[in-house]
Amino acid sequence: MSVANASPQQIDAILEKAVAGERLTLEDGLALYQTNDLIKLGAAAKQVMQRFHPDNIVTFTVNRNINYTNVCDTYCRFCAFYRPEGHPEAYVLPDEAILEKIRETVEIGGDESEILMQGGTHPGLPFSYYTNLLRKIKAHFPTVIMHSFSAAEIWKMVEVSGLPLEEVIRRLREAGLDSIPGGGAEILDDRTRMRISRLKESWVKWMEVHDTAHRLGMHTTATMVIGFGESYEERILHMLRVREQQDKTGGFTAFISWTYQPDNTALKGTRATAVEYLKNVAISRLMIDNIKNFQSSWVTMGPKIGQLALEFGCNDMGSTMIEENVVSAAGATHSMTKQDLIRLIRDAGRTPARRNTYYKILEVY
Repeated sequence: MSVANASPQQIDAILEKAVAGERLTLEDGLALYQTNDLIKLGAAAKQVMQRFHPDNIVTFTVNRNINYTNVCDTYCRFCAFYRPEGHPEAYVLPDEAILEKIRETVEIGGDESEILMQGGTHPGLPFSYYTNLLRKIKAHFPTVIMHSFSAAEIWKMVEVSGLPLEEVIRRLREAGLDSIPGGGAEILDDRTRMRISRLKESWVKWMEVHDTAHRLGMHTTATMVIGFGESYEERILHMLRVREQQDKTGGFTAFISWTYQPDNTALKGTRATAVEYLKNVAISRLMIDNIKNFQSSWVTMGPKIGQLALEFGCNDMGSTMIEENVVSAAGATHSMTKQDLIRLIRDAGRTPARRNTYYKILEVY
Protein backbone atom coordinates (compact mmCIF):
# COMPACT_ATOMS: atom_id res chain seq x y z
CA MET A 1 0.00 0.00 0.00
CA SER A 2 1.28 3.46 -0.81
CA VAL A 3 -0.02 6.99 -0.50
CA ALA A 4 0.56 9.92 -2.81
CA ASN A 5 3.43 12.17 -1.80
CA ALA A 6 2.26 14.13 1.22
CA SER A 7 2.78 17.89 1.14
CA PRO A 8 4.31 19.72 4.12
CA GLN A 9 0.84 21.10 4.83
CA GLN A 10 -0.63 17.58 4.96
CA ILE A 11 2.16 16.45 7.32
CA ASP A 12 1.46 19.45 9.57
CA ALA A 13 -2.25 18.56 9.62
CA ILE A 14 -1.49 14.95 10.62
CA LEU A 15 0.86 16.07 13.39
CA GLU A 16 -1.71 18.56 14.67
CA LYS A 17 -4.26 15.73 14.81
CA ALA A 18 -1.93 13.59 16.89
CA VAL A 19 -0.99 16.40 19.27
CA ALA A 20 -4.70 17.20 19.73
CA GLY A 21 -5.31 13.60 20.79
CA GLU A 22 -7.03 12.43 17.59
CA ARG A 23 -6.29 8.91 16.42
CA LEU A 24 -4.08 8.48 13.35
CA THR A 25 -4.87 6.08 10.50
CA LEU A 26 -2.74 3.71 8.42
CA GLU A 27 -2.62 6.34 5.68
CA ASP A 28 -1.53 8.99 8.18
CA GLY A 29 1.31 6.77 9.34
CA LEU A 30 2.50 6.09 5.81
CA ALA A 31 2.49 9.80 5.08
CA LEU A 32 4.63 10.49 8.16
CA TYR A 33 7.33 8.12 6.88
CA GLN A 34 7.61 10.30 3.76
CA THR A 35 8.70 13.44 5.58
CA ASN A 36 12.38 14.14 6.15
CA ASP A 37 11.61 16.80 8.77
CA LEU A 38 12.88 14.77 11.71
CA ILE A 39 12.80 17.72 14.11
CA LYS A 40 9.11 18.38 13.43
CA LEU A 41 8.26 14.70 13.97
CA GLY A 42 10.22 14.65 17.22
CA ALA A 43 8.60 17.82 18.52
CA ALA A 44 5.09 16.40 17.96
CA ALA A 45 6.00 13.06 19.53
CA LYS A 46 7.46 14.85 22.56
CA GLN A 47 4.23 16.83 22.97
CA VAL A 48 2.23 13.60 22.93
CA MET A 49 4.62 12.10 25.51
CA GLN A 50 4.21 15.15 27.74
CA ARG A 51 0.44 14.65 27.74
CA PHE A 52 1.11 11.38 29.59
CA HIS A 53 4.17 12.62 31.54
CA PRO A 54 3.96 16.34 32.38
CA ASP A 55 6.31 15.96 35.36
CA ASN A 56 9.63 15.90 33.40
CA ILE A 57 10.60 12.60 35.09
CA VAL A 58 12.49 9.97 33.09
CA THR A 59 12.50 6.50 34.59
CA PHE A 60 14.75 3.44 34.49
CA THR A 61 14.92 0.09 36.23
CA VAL A 62 17.72 -2.07 37.61
CA ASN A 63 17.55 -5.20 35.53
CA ARG A 64 19.53 -8.28 34.64
CA ASN A 65 18.86 -10.27 31.50
CA ILE A 66 19.57 -13.91 32.37
CA ASN A 67 19.78 -16.10 29.27
CA TYR A 68 19.21 -19.45 30.98
CA THR A 69 19.84 -21.41 27.77
CA ASN A 70 21.04 -20.73 24.24
CA VAL A 71 19.57 -23.96 22.86
CA CYS A 72 16.89 -23.15 20.29
CA ASP A 73 15.10 -25.01 17.52
CA THR A 74 13.52 -21.94 15.90
CA TYR A 75 16.72 -20.99 14.00
CA CYS A 76 15.88 -17.32 13.32
CA ARG A 77 18.09 -16.01 10.51
CA PHE A 78 18.66 -12.74 12.38
CA CYS A 79 19.90 -14.36 15.62
CA ALA A 80 23.59 -14.83 16.46
CA PHE A 81 22.93 -16.18 19.96
CA TYR A 82 21.24 -19.57 19.52
CA ARG A 83 22.90 -22.99 19.25
CA PRO A 84 21.19 -26.24 18.21
CA GLU A 85 20.81 -28.99 20.78
CA GLY A 86 24.03 -31.03 21.03
CA HIS A 87 26.25 -28.18 19.81
CA PRO A 88 29.56 -27.90 21.75
CA GLU A 89 28.65 -24.32 22.74
CA ALA A 90 25.08 -25.17 23.80
CA TYR A 91 24.27 -24.68 27.48
CA VAL A 92 21.57 -24.66 30.15
CA LEU A 93 22.61 -22.67 33.21
CA PRO A 94 22.53 -24.59 36.53
CA ASP A 95 19.88 -23.30 38.94
CA GLU A 96 22.64 -22.26 41.35
CA ALA A 97 24.23 -20.02 38.70
CA ILE A 98 20.88 -18.36 38.02
CA LEU A 99 20.29 -17.77 41.74
CA GLU A 100 23.76 -16.24 42.08
CA LYS A 101 23.10 -13.84 39.19
CA ILE A 102 19.84 -12.78 40.83
CA ARG A 103 21.57 -12.29 44.19
CA GLU A 104 24.11 -9.96 42.54
CA THR A 105 21.28 -8.00 40.91
CA VAL A 106 19.39 -7.57 44.19
CA GLU A 107 22.58 -6.30 45.86
CA ILE A 108 22.88 -3.58 43.21
CA GLY A 109 19.21 -2.74 42.72
CA GLY A 110 17.46 -3.61 45.96
CA ASP A 111 13.84 -4.68 46.30
CA GLU A 112 11.74 -5.01 43.16
CA SER A 113 14.74 -5.49 40.88
CA GLU A 114 13.66 -6.93 37.54
CA ILE A 115 14.86 -10.23 36.16
CA LEU A 116 14.36 -10.54 32.41
CA MET A 117 14.92 -14.29 32.05
CA GLN A 118 14.82 -15.46 28.44
CA GLY A 119 16.43 -18.22 26.41
CA GLY A 120 15.82 -20.21 23.27
CA THR A 121 12.97 -22.58 22.44
CA HIS A 122 14.66 -25.60 24.00
CA PRO A 123 12.94 -28.81 22.84
CA GLY A 124 14.47 -30.92 25.64
CA LEU A 125 13.31 -28.98 28.71
CA PRO A 126 10.08 -30.22 30.31
CA PHE A 127 7.46 -27.70 31.44
CA SER A 128 8.27 -28.59 35.05
CA TYR A 129 11.76 -27.11 34.54
CA TYR A 130 10.25 -23.62 34.24
CA THR A 131 7.74 -23.87 37.08
CA ASN A 132 10.27 -25.46 39.45
CA LEU A 133 12.85 -22.78 38.63
CA LEU A 134 10.36 -19.97 39.23
CA ARG A 135 9.33 -21.43 42.60
CA LYS A 136 12.97 -21.77 43.64
CA ILE A 137 13.73 -18.17 42.64
CA LYS A 138 10.72 -16.79 44.52
CA ALA A 139 11.59 -18.84 47.61
CA HIS A 140 15.01 -17.17 47.73
CA PHE A 141 14.05 -13.71 46.40
CA PRO A 142 10.36 -13.01 47.04
CA THR A 143 10.51 -9.31 46.06
CA VAL A 144 12.25 -9.81 42.71
CA ILE A 145 9.94 -9.21 39.75
CA MET A 146 10.17 -12.02 37.18
CA HIS A 147 9.58 -10.35 33.80
CA SER A 148 10.40 -13.45 31.82
CA PHE A 149 9.83 -15.81 28.85
CA SER A 150 8.96 -14.60 25.35
CA ALA A 151 5.87 -15.70 23.44
CA ALA A 152 7.97 -18.19 21.45
CA GLU A 153 9.26 -19.81 24.66
CA ILE A 154 5.72 -20.04 26.03
CA TRP A 155 4.48 -21.71 22.84
CA LYS A 156 7.36 -24.22 23.23
CA MET A 157 6.10 -24.94 26.77
CA VAL A 158 2.62 -25.53 25.30
CA GLU A 159 4.16 -27.97 22.81
CA VAL A 160 6.23 -29.98 25.30
CA SER A 161 3.53 -30.06 27.99
CA GLY A 162 0.47 -30.72 25.83
CA LEU A 163 -1.42 -28.20 27.97
CA PRO A 164 -3.59 -25.37 26.59
CA LEU A 165 -1.95 -21.95 26.35
CA GLU A 166 -4.09 -20.45 29.10
CA GLU A 167 -3.23 -23.27 31.50
CA VAL A 168 0.50 -22.90 30.78
CA ILE A 169 0.42 -19.17 31.55
CA ARG A 170 -1.76 -19.74 34.61
CA ARG A 171 0.71 -22.30 36.02
CA LEU A 172 3.69 -20.04 35.26
CA ARG A 173 1.97 -17.23 37.10
CA GLU A 174 1.19 -19.42 40.09
CA ALA A 175 4.85 -20.51 40.18
CA GLY A 176 6.11 -16.91 40.27
CA LEU A 177 6.01 -15.35 36.80
CA ASP A 178 4.98 -11.70 37.22
CA SER A 179 5.11 -10.21 33.73
CA ILE A 180 5.86 -11.26 30.13
CA PRO A 181 8.34 -9.36 27.92
CA GLY A 182 7.56 -8.47 24.32
CA GLY A 183 10.54 -10.29 22.81
CA GLY A 184 9.93 -12.12 19.54
CA ALA A 185 7.50 -9.55 18.14
CA GLU A 186 10.07 -8.35 15.56
CA ILE A 187 7.55 -7.14 12.94
CA LEU A 188 3.91 -8.12 13.57
CA ASP A 189 3.19 -9.01 9.97
CA ASP A 190 3.76 -12.46 8.50
CA ARG A 191 5.31 -11.30 5.23
CA THR A 192 8.50 -10.36 7.06
CA ARG A 193 8.17 -13.03 9.76
CA MET A 194 8.12 -15.86 7.23
CA ARG A 195 11.22 -14.44 5.52
CA ILE A 196 13.37 -13.97 8.62
CA SER A 197 12.09 -16.73 10.90
CA ARG A 198 9.95 -19.34 9.16
CA LEU A 199 9.61 -21.56 12.24
CA LYS A 200 8.59 -18.82 14.67
CA GLU A 201 4.93 -18.35 15.53
CA SER A 202 2.76 -16.04 13.40
CA TRP A 203 2.06 -12.52 14.58
CA VAL A 204 -1.44 -13.66 15.60
CA LYS A 205 0.05 -16.34 17.89
CA TRP A 206 2.49 -13.82 19.39
CA MET A 207 -0.49 -11.61 20.19
CA GLU A 208 -2.48 -14.57 21.54
CA VAL A 209 0.10 -15.09 24.30
CA HIS A 210 -0.14 -11.44 25.34
CA ASP A 211 -3.92 -11.36 25.08
CA THR A 212 -4.19 -14.49 27.24
CA ALA A 213 -1.81 -13.04 29.83
CA HIS A 214 -3.78 -9.78 29.88
CA ARG A 215 -7.06 -11.62 30.40
CA LEU A 216 -5.47 -13.49 33.32
CA GLY A 217 -4.59 -10.15 34.92
CA MET A 218 -0.91 -9.99 33.94
CA HIS A 219 0.93 -7.10 32.34
CA THR A 220 3.28 -7.47 29.38
CA THR A 221 5.35 -5.23 27.12
CA ALA A 222 5.18 -4.74 23.35
CA THR A 223 8.31 -4.53 21.20
CA MET A 224 9.27 -3.83 17.61
CA VAL A 225 12.47 -4.40 15.66
CA ILE A 226 13.11 -2.50 12.41
CA GLY A 227 15.71 -2.98 9.72
CA PHE A 228 14.82 -6.39 8.25
CA GLY A 229 13.83 -4.86 4.91
CA GLU A 230 10.19 -4.62 5.98
CA SER A 231 7.91 -2.09 4.27
CA TYR A 232 6.58 1.04 5.94
CA GLU A 233 3.12 -0.49 5.67
CA GLU A 234 4.26 -3.49 7.73
CA ARG A 235 5.67 -1.15 10.37
CA ILE A 236 2.42 0.80 10.63
CA LEU A 237 0.37 -2.42 10.72
CA HIS A 238 2.57 -3.54 13.62
CA MET A 239 1.76 -0.34 15.51
CA LEU A 240 -1.96 -0.59 14.74
CA ARG A 241 -2.10 -4.21 15.93
CA VAL A 242 -0.44 -3.29 19.21
CA ARG A 243 -2.82 -0.32 19.57
CA GLU A 244 -5.85 -2.51 18.91
CA GLN A 245 -4.75 -5.03 21.56
CA GLN A 246 -4.23 -2.20 24.05
CA ASP A 247 -7.74 -0.94 23.31
CA LYS A 248 -9.04 -4.41 24.19
CA THR A 249 -7.15 -5.09 27.41
CA GLY A 250 -4.92 -2.20 28.48
CA GLY A 251 -2.34 -4.85 29.40
CA PHE A 252 0.81 -3.40 27.79
CA THR A 253 2.88 -1.36 30.24
CA ALA A 254 5.35 -0.11 27.63
CA PHE A 255 6.36 -0.06 23.97
CA ILE A 256 10.02 -0.61 23.06
CA SER A 257 11.50 -0.45 19.57
CA TRP A 258 15.06 -1.03 18.44
CA THR A 259 17.07 -1.84 15.33
CA TYR A 260 18.12 -5.20 13.95
CA GLN A 261 21.76 -6.00 14.76
CA PRO A 262 23.23 -7.82 11.72
CA ASP A 263 26.70 -8.90 12.87
CA ASN A 264 27.37 -12.66 13.03
CA THR A 265 23.87 -13.52 11.74
CA ALA A 266 22.76 -15.63 8.77
CA LEU A 267 20.45 -12.84 7.56
CA LYS A 268 23.29 -10.27 7.37
CA GLY A 269 22.16 -6.87 6.01
CA THR A 270 23.01 -3.34 7.07
CA ARG A 271 22.44 -1.67 10.42
CA ALA A 272 19.59 0.86 10.49
CA THR A 273 20.78 4.42 11.06
CA ALA A 274 20.15 6.62 14.09
CA VAL A 275 17.87 8.79 11.94
CA GLU A 276 15.77 5.74 10.97
CA TYR A 277 15.54 4.69 14.61
CA LEU A 278 14.52 8.14 15.89
CA LYS A 279 11.99 8.58 13.09
CA ASN A 280 10.43 5.22 13.94
CA VAL A 281 10.30 6.06 17.65
CA ALA A 282 8.50 9.33 16.93
CA ILE A 283 6.00 7.80 14.50
CA SER A 284 5.22 4.93 16.87
CA ARG A 285 4.57 7.40 19.74
CA LEU A 286 2.19 9.31 17.43
CA MET A 287 0.41 6.17 16.17
CA ILE A 288 0.15 4.24 19.46
CA ASP A 289 -1.89 6.70 21.47
CA ASN A 290 -2.90 4.35 24.30
CA ILE A 291 0.39 3.08 25.77
CA LYS A 292 1.75 5.46 28.37
CA ASN A 293 5.42 4.44 28.48
CA PHE A 294 7.89 4.36 25.59
CA GLN A 295 11.35 3.03 26.25
CA SER A 296 14.57 4.23 24.64
CA SER A 297 16.93 1.58 23.26
CA TRP A 298 20.38 2.73 24.33
CA VAL A 299 21.51 -0.93 24.35
CA THR A 300 21.40 -1.13 20.54
CA MET A 301 21.79 2.56 19.64
CA GLY A 302 24.34 3.71 22.23
CA PRO A 303 23.92 6.12 25.16
CA LYS A 304 23.83 9.38 23.16
CA ILE A 305 21.14 8.26 20.69
CA GLY A 306 19.31 6.65 23.61
CA GLN A 307 19.36 10.03 25.34
CA LEU A 308 18.22 11.80 22.15
CA ALA A 309 15.21 9.46 21.95
CA LEU A 310 13.84 11.39 24.96
CA GLU A 311 13.25 14.25 22.48
CA PHE A 312 11.37 11.88 20.16
CA GLY A 313 8.67 10.57 22.49
CA CYS A 314 10.42 8.30 25.00
CA ASN A 315 9.98 8.79 28.74
CA ASP A 316 11.99 5.81 29.97
CA MET A 317 15.64 4.80 29.57
CA GLY A 318 15.03 1.09 30.00
CA SER A 319 17.38 -0.66 32.38
CA THR A 320 20.94 -0.89 33.56
CA MET A 321 21.07 -4.23 31.70
CA ILE A 322 23.65 -5.71 34.06
CA GLU A 323 23.99 -8.65 31.69
CA GLU A 324 22.84 -9.16 28.10
CA ASN A 325 23.93 -11.83 25.63
CA VAL A 326 21.54 -11.82 22.67
CA VAL A 327 22.02 -8.46 20.91
CA SER A 328 25.63 -8.37 22.09
CA ALA A 329 26.21 -11.61 20.14
CA ALA A 330 25.03 -9.67 17.08
CA GLY A 331 27.38 -6.76 17.60
CA ALA A 332 25.74 -4.39 20.12
CA THR A 333 28.31 -3.74 22.83
CA HIS A 334 26.98 -0.76 24.83
CA SER A 335 26.73 -0.89 28.63
CA MET A 336 25.86 1.56 31.41
CA THR A 337 25.75 1.60 35.18
CA LYS A 338 22.97 3.03 37.32
CA GLN A 339 25.04 6.19 37.83
CA ASP A 340 25.62 6.46 34.07
CA LEU A 341 21.87 6.39 33.46
CA ILE A 342 21.19 8.97 36.17
CA ARG A 343 23.81 11.31 34.70
CA LEU A 344 22.51 10.81 31.14
CA ILE A 345 18.94 11.66 32.19
CA ARG A 346 20.08 14.73 34.15
CA ASP A 347 22.18 15.90 31.18
CA ALA A 348 19.00 15.78 29.08
CA GLY A 349 17.39 18.24 31.49
CA ARG A 350 15.10 15.64 33.08
CA THR A 351 14.66 14.24 36.57
CA PRO A 352 15.84 10.60 36.91
CA ALA A 353 13.78 8.08 38.86
CA ARG A 354 14.10 4.34 39.48
CA ARG A 355 10.95 2.34 38.76
CA ASN A 356 9.79 -1.24 38.91
CA THR A 357 8.46 -3.39 36.05
CA TYR A 358 4.98 -1.87 36.42
CA TYR A 359 6.32 1.70 36.14
CA LYS A 360 5.73 2.43 39.82
CA ILE A 361 8.36 4.99 40.86
CA LEU A 362 10.53 3.66 43.71
CA GLU A 363 13.10 6.45 44.09
CA VAL A 364 13.57 9.93 42.60
CA TYR A 365 17.12 11.27 42.32
